[in-house]
Amino acid sequence: MSGETVEESPGTGRGSAGEVFRAFLVLGSTSFGGPVTHLGYFREAFVVRRRWMTEEAYADLVALCQFLPGPASSQVGMAIGLRRAGYAGMAAAWVAFTLPSAVLLVAFALGVQAVGAEPGAGWLLGLKAAAVAVVAHAVVGMAGSLAAGKRQAAIAVVALVLVLLLPSALSQVAAILVGGVLGLFWLRATGSVENGADAGEVPVGRGTAVVCLAVFAALLVGLPVLAALTAGPAVGLADGFYRAGSLVFGGGHVVLPLLEAEVVGTGRVDHESFLAGYGAAQAVPGPLFTFSAYLGALTPVAGSPLLGAAIALTAIFLPSALLLVGTLPLWERLRTATRARGAVAGAGAAVVGILGAALYDPVFTQGVVSPATMAVASVAFVALAVWRTPAWAVVLGASAVGFLAL
Repeated sequence: MSGETVEESPGTGRGSAGEVFRAFLVLGSTSFGGPVTHLGYFREAFVVRRRWMTEEAYADLVALCQFLPGPASSQVGMAIGLRRAGYAGMAAAWVAFTLPSAVLLVAFALGVQAVGAEPGAGWLLGLKAAAVAVVAHAVVGMAGSLAAGKRQAAIAVVALVLVLLLPSALSQVAAILVGGVLGLFWLRATGSVENGADAGEVPVGRGTAVVCLAVFAALLVGLPVLAALTAGPAVGLADGFYRAGSLVFGGGHVVLPLLEAEVVGTGRVDHESFLAGYGAAQAVPGPLFTFSAYLGALTPVAGSPLLGAAIALTAIFLPSALLLVGTLPLWERLRTATRARGAVAGAGAAVVGILGAALYDPVFTQGVVSPATMAVASVAFVALAVWRTPAWAVVLGASAVGFLAL
């Protein structure tokens, strides 16, 4: 990554999709550490070094993307690309940031299919034990920020109980809705939202925004109907991943239970391969949502793993793009609505409960199958939480230990 800066004042420059692609390709190849870390990389690259936008404008975009469902860091990247080079820049930012990890995970999926994922293989046991540690660490971290208060914690527990007792994709959606409603009337949003200095510079007209929101809703409602009518594998795959991308607040690890319900619950992918891929996803840079490419590759369409990967990857990110473009012109009103922010806080607390339920089943029940795997998971958790070891290093280390000792 070069250290050049642009000459114009922050936030006023317009560039090309090519420069956006090059900048984000470097970030997609080197950004380990999850969504929060990605946002730090983006700030350093585009606010501090390149000066593509002001600090205030960047904070405004981050606030918007935290408000929306979907992968927050990828949405912020899309918004930066949109500001810099229009819709072509938005597409370039998404492709470049997503491509490296997607390619690696598809290659891993093809390798698993070639060599076979024996349930008792040591490397696979190590990967699944590492997944237990990674998800447990995510639950603890998210609970500290999204369910720290008594009321938020109560919402999280309600969501956890609901999903554990009624395990299905529908119960997970219901838990998020219940959390949002409780937050709307029960939680009081804290802090204030300041106006960004150049928050209005994103080039989206209201007509385009309305069309994007209409398309988002039409696909969310229409894809399940079309999948039921056609029974085609491509439409069914797109439907499942589009729904997962539409209903996840918080991004990152929160998508795990929805994806598990969509691919394992429907028999498309077995538990062993699902957890192996989830473990591998911790060892690659870029957004965790590229895990969808791995799952799509294990669900070939027309006999092609690459086509399955492309459909799954596009479908899970498409809601984020549509919602981002559709919401930008309305953000000035939404960002100051205290009750709306309370609803988002309630939904955030609910996803902590959903992820806690997923930690038990399938992650713990499938990942800890012996005292030895419990030991590996425990050491991996300490490495993450106490020693601050990067997730990718923990995953690779656990897999190596599993290969040698399990």
